[in-house]
Amino acid sequence: MRYDAGHKQATRQRIIRSAGRRLKSDGIDASGVAVLMSDVGLTNGAFYAHFDSKDDLVANVLTDQLNQQAAHFDELLAQDGGLERLLEEYLSPQMRDDRASGCPSAALLDEVARTSPAGRGAYTAGATTIIDHLADYLSARSGSPDPARSRVKAISLFGMLVGTMQLARAVDDPALSDEVLASALAEARALVL
Repeated sequence: MRYDAGHKQATRQRIIRSAGRRLKSDGIDASGVAVLMSDVGLTNGAFYAHFDSKDDLVANVLTDQLNQQAAHFDELLAQDGGLERLLEEYLSPQMRDDRASGCPSAALLDEVARTSPAGRGAYTAGATTIIDHLADYLSARSGSPDPARSRVKAISLFGMLVGTMQLARAVDDPALSDEVLASALAEARALVL
């Protein structure tokens, strides 16, 4: 049975979205093509109708996940008190505990550093977009915009958020994990609010 181009694109997007959840939950190396395709009810053979390789899928997932995150951040920042909401949402126990729905950077950064050049390029483009959007927001909301200083703050903030989430997820002491999140929230507020 032949499907039209719209069906193929919808299936490709379904694979990317499902793979995004799986990769963030289980990791890139632990998620084989068979599992990724099973998640969407397709066979391994169907994979190659959509992607050249697992590396190609990973690059597409990183692009999609980071674009979604940038759009979500932009939505929050467009609201009154949006930066505070962004910080509280990101540095929350709910974000920590729901890896599959959370930040792709916090879930995958250690593996991205060892992935293909296409994956690293996709990550770099997505992270740069997030940093640029944060810097633009910080520059616009300051009384005397200093784009260079706003970019430094944006990079620091993004790094703080991601690193904090990784640390909060890594420790096996729930009280320490909560303390990590609360401490970073206070420091993030001091940095940008």
